[in-house]
Amino acid sequence: MRFRALTLAVAAAVAAFAAAPMAAQAQVEIDVNRANVQPLPIAIPAFGGGQVGADISNVIRNNLERSGLFRPLDPGSYIERDLNVAIQPRFGDWKAINAQALVNGQVTVEPGGRLRAQFRLWDVFGEQQLSGFEFTSTPENWRRVAHKISDAIYERLTGEKGYFDTRVVFVAESGGRTNRVKRLAIMDQDGANPEYLTDGSYIVMSPRFSSTSQEITYMSLRPEGSAIWLFNLETGRRESLGQFPGMVYAPRFSPDGSKVAFSVERGGNSDVYVMDLRSRASRRLTADPSIDTSPSFSPDGSRIVFNSDRGGSPQLYVMNVDGTGVRRISFGSGRYTTPVWSPRGDLIAFTKQQGGQFHIGVMGADGSGERILTSSYLDEGPTWAPNGRVLMFSRETPGGAPRLWTVDVTGRISAAAPYPYSASDPAWSPLLN
Repeated sequence: MRFRALTLAVAAAVAAFAAAPMAAQAQVEIDVNRANVQPLPIAIPAFGGGQVGADISNVIRNNLERSGLFRPLDPGSYIERDLNVAIQPRFGDWKAINAQALVNGQVTVEPGGRLRAQFRLWDVFGEQQLSGFEFTSTPENWRRVAHKISDAIYERLTGEKGYFDTRVVFVAESGGRTNRVKRLAIMDQDGANPEYLTDGSYIVMSPRFSSTSQEITYMSLRPEGSAIWLFNLETGRRESLGQFPGMVYAPRFSPDGSKVAFSVERGGNSDVYVMDLRSRASRRLTADPSIDTSPSFSPDGSRIVFNSDRGGSPQLYVMNVDGTGVRRISFGSGRYTTPVWSPRGDLIAFTKQQGGQFHIGVMGADGSGERILTSSYLDEGPTWAPNGRVLMFSRETPGGAPRLWTVDVTGRISAAAPYPYSASDPAWSPLLN
């Protein structure tokens, strides 16, 4: 199966229109580290340019609202209706409805068929332009344009990188518990454009993105055994990492995409291995008579976090990338599994089983400051958005099927992900190019 390239021809440039003078400090911004963040009231009228303009502004509105940091105002409350991207808005009309930020834009299709989208972000009470950009692409990529504009707005108002122009690979599930079908699937982070990458004739587990967003690694389980695969999204090419005695599982790329760490189980004992993808040479990193699994690299590639029951119950451990210097970092009660290092390097997310429930939590890379973000009947398998502020995971209710959920790093903002069907094992891509 050939899959379309993820790297699309989307260019950005500072918009070529005059901007109001910038103040030294913007009056409208969101402090994401504050104890109690109130969503920012923001107005996002339909962009000019017909249906595609309205569609782009609607995607932007939904992206920002789902982040939990913005409160898009009801378009029915707007006083000024006919905005022109080249003219300053009537700030008094927007102050009257308490819009603290305003986004307006224009979409046109140029003679050669290229789609051109301009937008401006305004500080309403400061009466100044905060940002203005122009994006061009092919018309079929209008959603990516909307995601890039969303990222630009998010970054300007929060000081954090956005995460909307991304994709999520996951396991799509269907059928009953005795005849469960698990297919590798991929979608935009907002649930749009879902596609199946495998046919469901075998079980797939633990898909993970490479740092380039062009390649996925995952585990397949067939009657003849398990294998770890690489799948190139641009070419559709698949290749196995080779044969291993025993079951192989839990693969994950190194930050530079040159290696894959994974676990091999033989005779009830599991160890962590790493393979160089150029030479295909593999090295065993752990040799403890226990279950060592779920390796995840630090962003600089120098360390690996994994979980092990060498201390009597599953706990989190960190080691150097060559397997030396192993030390335990989790010491709370409960069972710790599925660790994953934040792209920022400051936190490690994990699944914790305790008190008859499953939790998603985070702790410092040294094990300090453990915090529980979610609790339910079954929450598991966190994955980080590329900005390190949002996690996606799967949640299952008693007698129900797993669904994808998101939670921010404070634990205050949690919601079901837009994908409406049964799914598990999500993995977030880096920002697309």
